Amino acid sequence: MKVIGLAGWSGAGKTTLLTRLIPHFNAQGLRVSVIKHAHHQFDVDVPGKDSWRHREAGAAEVLVASSNRWALMHELRGAAEPRLPELLSKLSAVDLVVVEGFKREPHRKIEVHRAANGKPLLFPDDPGIAGIAADTAIDTKLPTVHLDDIAAAASLMLRAAMPVEEAVARSAAMR
Repeated sequence: MKVIGLAGWSGAGKTTLLTRLIPHFNAQGLRVSVIKHAHHQFDVDVPGKDSWRHREAGAAEVLVASSNRWALMHELRGAAEPRLPELLSKLSAVDLVVVEGFKREPHRKIEVHRAANGKPLLFPDDPGIAGIAADTAIDTKLPTVHLDDIAAAASLMLRAAMPVEEAVARSAAMR
């Protein structure tokens, strides 16, 4: 199992790029999972539904299952936010895990940059940036691809992806 990140400022197009990359990887026969970091309080459950009521009542975890999918919600209840290695350990084995966000973790990342955002690039300050997908030319020695070139972006991500064990070891060395 390998891992690669997509990092960039809000509005750069990380999610849009990823929703175009996943079908491309699937067409190549690769199984892909995603870990998405949210910077704000979020809810994947509908207020008033049974599972929401169970969590609100104080359940540590609520697993919802149907014939189409299952989802496990784990409430931190004041505990520290889990780091990327802990989250990676919870996933089933796949070919590639794409991490959207977790900019401060030391795994390899592809920076997603959109000029119209007016935000600075991350790569000069983040040694984990292994390449850039942008909508404009970038002056760098790092490999770059255009945001709309899905095949090139997918190839860049696969070349830069690292074994999960290496990503976990790098993260542990940061502590």
